[in-house]
Amino acid sequence: MRRSTQAPRFTSDSLRFLRALKRNNRREWFNAHRDDYEAHVRQPMADIIARLADDLRGFGPEYVANPKTSMYRIYRDIRFSENKAPYKTHVAANFPTRGLPKHEGAGLYFHVSPDDVWIGGGMYAPQQPQLHAVREHIAAHSRRLRALVESPGFRRDVGTLEGERLQRVPRGFPKDHEAAEYLKFRQFLAGREFEPVFATSPKFYSSLLAVFKRVAPVTRFLNEPLTKSKG
Repeated sequence: MRRSTQAPRFTSDSLRFLRALKRNNRREWFNAHRDDYEAHVRQPMADIIARLADDLRGFGPEYVANPKTSMYRIYRDIRFSENKAPYKTHVAANFPTRGLPKHEGAGLYFHVSPDDVWIGGGMYAPQQPQLHAVREHIAAHSRRLRALVESPGFRRDVGTLEGERLQRVPRGFPKDHEAAEYLKFRQFLAGREFEPVFATSPKFYSSLLAVFKRVAPVTRFLNEPLTKSKG
């Protein structure tokens, strides 16, 4: 099958649907507009994921990219939530690491919403054993991490490493460790935010790739102690 030369992206109809869903977050409305969701939201996302499945082979072959695994469902889990709105008002995709469960370890991620576009990745909510393993890895290889997240290219295309962090260096590590600031992190997030309309730009897909290429080595670094333990 011949690969399309046009870079995949969303359209103004995609954003129009998400804005309308935000105003009309009801099952009756969604069911009446399901065809619009399929054509203008789900299909463009599936096209982007399909193209990423090809392009990730070049710089991140360990990341899983297929619509079934990567695309988040539009339906919210409202069982334990006070907010009973049945649908998410954004479309999102996650690209986990092969060999690790979908919500474990670090991965790549992006979303499009009526409020913003966010492209990046990281480790959002590591369990305590994972977090400790990552901190030990950072302590032993702090120069490698610094070379990744403090490089001019990373700062230009992504920014800085973000995430919730402790006020003090965690127990078991010297307070004056050269990686003290990175050891305080409880989650590791790296990404770039854009205006919603950027999802419709011809530059959208190339920018998605540019950010992923900067973030992938960081998520790979964070996953090293976890994938070793699985091996």
